[in-house]
Amino acid sequence: MPALLSSLKILDFSTLLPGPFASMILADLGAEVLRVESPTRPDLVRMLPIQVKGGSATHSTINRSKNSICLNLKNPDAVNIVKQLVSKYDIVLEQFRPGVMKRLGLDYEELRRHNPALIFCSLTGYGQTGPYRNRAGHDLNYLALSGISNYSRRKNESPVPLGIQIADIAGGSYHVVMGILAAVIHRQQTGEGQSVDISIADALFSMKVFESANWLAGGPGAEPESTWLNGGTIYDYFQTQDGRWVSVSSLEPQFLAALINAMGLPETLLKTKLTDPEAQRRLKRILRDRFLERPWTEWEPVFADCDACVELVLEFTEAMEHQQFKAREMITDVPAPDGSSQKQIASPFKFSGSKPEYLHIGVDLGEQTDIILKELGYNLKQIEKLRKDGVCAGTETK
Repeated sequence: MPALLSSLKILDFSTLLPGPFASMILADLGAEVLRVESPTRPDLVRMLPIQVKGGSATHSTINRSKNSICLNLKNPDAVNIVKQLVSKYDIVLEQFRPGVMKRLGLDYEELRRHNPALIFCSLTGYGQTGPYRNRAGHDLNYLALSGISNYSRRKNESPVPLGIQIADIAGGSYHVVMGILAAVIHRQQTGEGQSVDISIADALFSMKVFESANWLAGGPGAEPESTWLNGGTIYDYFQTQDGRWVSVSSLEPQFLAALINAMGLPETLLKTKLTDPEAQRRLKRILRDRFLERPWTEWEPVFADCDACVELVLEFTEAMEHQQFKAREMITDVPAPDGSSQKQIASPFKFSGSKPEYLHIGVDLGEQTDIILKELGYNLKQIEKLRKDGVCAGTETK
């Protein structure tokens, strides 16, 4: 069967993580993605530590299955090439600050003149409107501004920087994919394209669904360790005698009963209510002391077949080798240009009739420049002139 999104052709102007991760998801599902890269401002992800074939390991992963054309968008001839490409690549993803694409002559209103069915997705930190529209930001800033950092910490302690980019990926990449696919469905129904404005900060703000709903209904604002999910209940981490940490999320009555029974605690604790903060604090103290009585090696068999929502906090290498992820084939081999392959994290999507596809690892800067230009009708002499004029760059083909 053809790949799920094989009918989609995406022109990707994004760099770093949020945009490229989004287009990786789409490419894994079969979309044809052409990255438009700068010859003077290369994607910094290419330069990250741990270099492998094709650049950094991160670049090779999040840009797999994509092609690359290297164009100097400040040159009018490069802008004209993009306008030609838009007739074939009818989805544009860009991650510049608001107004940059317009200054380049490549904004939605201009490009839709060349393809009225164009879907034009803009991904920024704060969106195309509002007082913060031109403000710089990173993952930590969006978490802070949304209020999530404050109530996701211990009382009287500093917020903790997380080890993954939740804002960039959950707020940015995933919402880009959803926005683009929604626009594609609309286009299939009406024939109309449209612009899509994705703000990472907006997306994070919308993800505070429990606490925001409560506050908007007149409830109190969330504070550190005050809710069911931020340490205000036994939904928390507990240390064992050997210094390991265990996650406990036995909120529902059946899971709490399994936890109390497995740990040999009094059945009277089953009456502990989620809505009683003091009772929850007492139960947490009891659990904290009980877990400290044994090392994890002794607790592990207790919870091996116990349906209590209790899991060990794994070290990175343990997680990478865990049997569950191996069974789900979450590490895959992606072809490299020399005939070898690289191991990469696989797509998490599992379909009954289709499989994600991994054509190749991330390619060199502008590796397909000449190929793409030839497909647009340029001959070798014209391409050579474009190179000399600084319009394009990349691997030369003879």
